[in-house]
Amino acid sequence: MKEVFFTLIVYGIFIIPPLYVAINFLNYLIYGKVICRNKLWVIVQFWIVIIIPCIVLFVDTSRENDCCSETAIFSPNHRLLLYILIGACMLAYMISITRKKIFPPVLELVLQSFLILGFIINIILCKHITAIHGRTLVWVIGNVPILLLFLISICENQKLLKNHIQKNKLQANNLIGKMALSILSLKAIYKYPILTLCLIPIIIALSMFLVLFGQKPDSLIRAFTETYKHGFSQLDYMCDNVHCGDHFLCSVGANGHKHIVKPIRYGERLGHKIICNRQLLISNAFEELMQEKLPRIHKVIRNKYNGVGKLIHKYYHFFSIKWVSDAVYFLMKPLELFFLIVLYAFDQNPENRINTQYLNAKDRKAINQMIHTEKN
Repeated sequence: MKEVFFTLIVYGIFIIPPLYVAINFLNYLIYGKVICRNKLWVIVQFWIVIIIPCIVLFVDTSRENDCCSETAIFSPNHRLLLYILIGACMLAYMISITRKKIFPPVLELVLQSFLILGFIINIILCKHITAIHGRTLVWVIGNVPILLLFLISICENQKLLKNHIQKNKLQANNLIGKMALSILSLKAIYKYPILTLCLIPIIIALSMFLVLFGQKPDSLIRAFTETYKHGFSQLDYMCDNVHCGDHFLCSVGANGHKHIVKPIRYGERLGHKIICNRQLLISNAFEELMQEKLPRIHKVIRNKYNGVGKLIHKYYHFFSIKWVSDAVYFLMKPLELFFLIVLYAFDQNPENRINTQYLNAKDRKAINQMIHTEKN
């Protein structure tokens, strides 16, 4: 019963409103109007254009760039300007669907410019968000309905303006007002590109103002590019050597300068390719021996050591620096010697155990079978 109730809620909140928008948009394309203009239609628009994006942005403010978990959609250090522009587009949309008359030329030009901007931002987001596997549904029920609603609003505002110009003589008392009026009076094919260009000085002015609050002049671009794993992300290379969930001291040490840490070969851990040096192989062989001989003690030690892994993961960019890895490698040398002594004292074939660490299951099985055959 609970599952049915939950399913109904999900459909009611996330599926039915976008479907309702799609039906109205098709009707608008065919007949030039939406199916209904009642309070329900206003609520649906408010839910899709205002509430859902606000929830997404609010959740995103708590996220950082992270290689190993849900990463920020927009760069934490540069998203302020983008948030302001999105908020202005939302406000412009709600004004456009609730007003009853045309504004003075300058205000009308600003309003229609931000409607165009809202449409452009959502097109960009379609590419930026859906780059992550499994985000197609988010695009379909999130961005597409917003795009359709902005298209309807832009067309409706064009109709309203055209009717107003036919019935009333628009006037402007100053140069800026006259320029705005001349742009608004153009045919749609010319007007919308010009309105898009009108956004440039507005965005530049906001960018310059936000420099006072620590933002960079190109923050709008950086908000998209200085992220991980999204369509316009340019920091994905920083995740290349990050193996999520297994950041431990010997793993860090093995990533130092080759002439210092002396890597031997590649290995495999949790499906990831990792660099193996002798120190890492000895450490893992020691843990394997502990797990076989003293499982309870091993469990306690492993739980404590996992805390070290979490700490390293939190600052994995710091630990990815070569000289930091070199320092960790040298710090682990005494423990490496202790592990090796224990292995040679309590394991019949310590080198076999060491050399088979971090091999994939197939190779390790083949080697063990070959060793077993040689013994027999």
